[in-house]
Amino acid sequence: MVGTFYRSPSPEAKPFADVGTAVTESSVVCILEAMKIMNEIQAEARGTIVEVLVEDGDPIEYGQKLFKLKTR
Repeated sequence: MVGTFYRSPSPEAKPFADVGTAVTESSVVCILEAMKIMNEIQAEARGTIVEVLVEDGDPIEYGQKLFKLKTR
C-alpha cells in the first residue's frame, strides 16, 4: 500500500472532483495520505471527470488509476 485516497479535504467538505467536474492540469482532484503527509494530487490533463474509480478512504498502490477523464 502506498497511501490512502481522500476525495475531499475533510469529512464534512464537498469532494474536490466528482463525475462531470471540468478540470485543468492544475486542478486538485484528491488528496493522498502517505506516511502521515497529505499530498494534493492534480489532474495533469484538461478534461471532464467521467468516473471515480476508488472510494473515499481506500488504500491505493503505485500506478493505480483513480479517475477516468474525457480529455478535451
